Amino acid sequence: MDKQELMQALEAMLFASGKPVSSGILSEILEVSVEEIKDAAENLRNTLIERNSGIQLIEINNGYQLVTLEKFYSYICTMLDNRAKPNLSQAALEVLSIVAYNPKITKAEVERIRGVSSDSAMNKLVEYNLVEEAGRMDAPGRPMMYRTTDEFLRLFGYSSLKDMPELPALKEDDGQLELIPNEEENAE
Repeated sequence: MDKQELMQALEAMLFASGKPVSSGILSEILEVSVEEIKDAAENLRNTLIERNSGIQLIEINNGYQLVTLEKFYSYICTMLDNRAKPNLSQAALEVLSIVAYNPKITKAEVERIRGVSSDSAMNKLVEYNLVEEAGRMDAPGRPMMYRTTDEFLRLFGYSSLKDMPELPALKEDDGQLELIPNEEENAE
């Protein structure tokens, strides 16, 4: 299979899938190396950009997905069924950020961090497929652990959790939390 045909096969497979497909699975099906998949994906990404396509290739957790450009989201939603982006409450956003920065965290740990019950917010995040169960902790009662999903990464535009912004450093002073200025701020 030449490079052009590999890129076309990749485009067809990702289009038909409608969801992220790992480079390992693509490699296995197309009988080429993961490196060749990465090269074909980069060529496809550039081709879509060059032809001003309404779709783009994104990378999610060592996999790829074809998605529409964000600027066309409202048109697509209107066409399909007037679905809007998930409307997340402040509580749900707090829980989501805690789970995103602490993969495999229990609901009790989330509630300890927030200081309030998080049942409703956690259930809403699971319903929107932004958070999923990640197994049970090896502790008394075997509490359920949670992590973010690929849908979370896609919705917020991250390839992996490593792409998320770093949390600011904090210090406790007389029971109050204060931001520790980073070195860039000190240089000014």
